[in-house]
Amino acid sequence: MKISQNFDSGNIDCLSINENGEIKLAIRKDNNSDFSQWFHYRLTGAKGKACSMSITNAADTSYVKGWEGYQAVASYDRVNWFRVETAFDGQELTISHTPECDSVYFAYFAPYSMERHHDLIANAQLSDLVEHIHLGYTLDGQDMDLLKIGQEGEGKKVCWMIARQHPGETMAEWWMEGMLDSLLDPEDPISRELLNKAVFYVVPNMNPDGSRRGNLRTNAAGANLNREWQSATMEHSPEVLLVRSKMEQTGMDFCLDVHGDEALPYNFIAGSEGIVSWNDDRQALLDFYQQALVNASPDFQTKIGYAKDKHGEALMTVGTNYLAETFNALVMTLEMPFKDTVETPDEFVGWSPLRSQKLGQACLNALHQTMNKL
Repeated sequence: MKISQNFDSGNIDCLSINENGEIKLAIRKDNNSDFSQWFHYRLTGAKGKACSMSITNAADTSYVKGWEGYQAVASYDRVNWFRVETAFDGQELTISHTPECDSVYFAYFAPYSMERHHDLIANAQLSDLVEHIHLGYTLDGQDMDLLKIGQEGEGKKVCWMIARQHPGETMAEWWMEGMLDSLLDPEDPISRELLNKAVFYVVPNMNPDGSRRGNLRTNAAGANLNREWQSATMEHSPEVLLVRSKMEQTGMDFCLDVHGDEALPYNFIAGSEGIVSWNDDRQALLDFYQQALVNASPDFQTKIGYAKDKHGEALMTVGTNYLAETFNALVMTLEMPFKDTVETPDEFVGWSPLRSQKLGQACLNALHQTMNKL
């Protein structure tokens, strides 16, 4: 039996392995950082053997609460991912599985590879609606891709969608794939109407370096991009600086920043209630969009989420707060679970790539309902 992780987004250290199927593992920290939680590895040579794979440093990871009630995902073909028996005893996370094939992959959530990202960009640009814009390069020399969808025009709104500031939150790019499929569908009436009223700027992956390196939250320099919006530099956080500079050129009426949450088994939105310019009108607009999304998707809810910042106490280095204050726009963080949704569970796949894609479509529906209020 062998454990490997030397591939796109791989992350694990194999400490020991024996022929009884007992395997000891450890998650590596993000480079130049103390963050850790993402894992992605391959097990070979264990077909038909009951394996017990223990992540020995689970209690030392960034979001220990995230292991409670969590089940890892596995795949034989790297396309279809399913949940496997997983237990957390307060110290170690143990994944138990008897592989049906000679090779099986395990991960924190279904990975979204950089190759799939390149396919997403390449396929999207085939639409007559799309202009690809190369914003620049990451610290590892990867491309920063931006898709402009639709045309500017008098009275048109400017809508931004960004995802994967935290690279381990792969559900965010699965969401992007579903959103783009709908937005670029010429037979989708909601998308046609949205593009009559708005131009879209879409960054499917804000953190290519962290994605390829197998990081949870940081880029190649160890920067948490969602704390860089006030002070981004080309030396430390070029991804944010490049995107922010383009935003300053285009302006903004709406922005959705798509993430995943380790601990909370819900889909929810975090607004920017703590910024100085927050008022009743902005609260009403936020409430309207959230209710529209509740109506569009039973997988979304508003009862559970993050505690709201007090007025004037928002952390302005965070993208949502910085952008809402700078552009006087409706800017929100959408959070999806690594686990499953408590109210609409799926025992086999939990929260999944396909369900993330469907939520991306629903978010366009909610935006359509909200557009005339922006």
